Amino acid sequence: MIAVGDHYLDGVPEVLIRASCPFGGGVGGCYEELCGVLSGGTLILGALRGRVSSQEDDDPLRALVCEFRQRFIALAGSSQCQAIRDSLPDVDKRCLPIIEGGTRVLVELLEDVHEKEQAPTAPPTPDV
Repeated sequence: MIAVGDHYLDGVPEVLIRASCPFGGGVGGCYEELCGVLSGGTLILGALRGRVSSQEDDDPLRALVCEFRQRFIALAGSSQCQAIRDSLPDVDKRCLPIIEGGTRVLVELLEDVHEKEQAPTAPPTPDV
């Protein structure tokens, strides 16, 4: 939350840092739920792209979060904390490769979206 948020949000609001804390370790450290990296990335995507009224379309955000989830699972093999932990060597800071890799996946996704949004659109083809 902090590393990616600092970069993309120009500083993470304290309330967002606090709100993300319970998601570490598969929700409250129980290891049974969604990986904290995937949860944190989802929160970042919401903070960057989420709607603020019910009149806004949240389909683009949903598609972006689904893409992040798919890329994350391709990296980690699962979205569930314990399943990921079980696939890693039982060493100190065992989740560090997933934290680093998941962060990289999130940044790459955000950069991909930014590039697509900045790409010039082709002029319409004249009817012949």
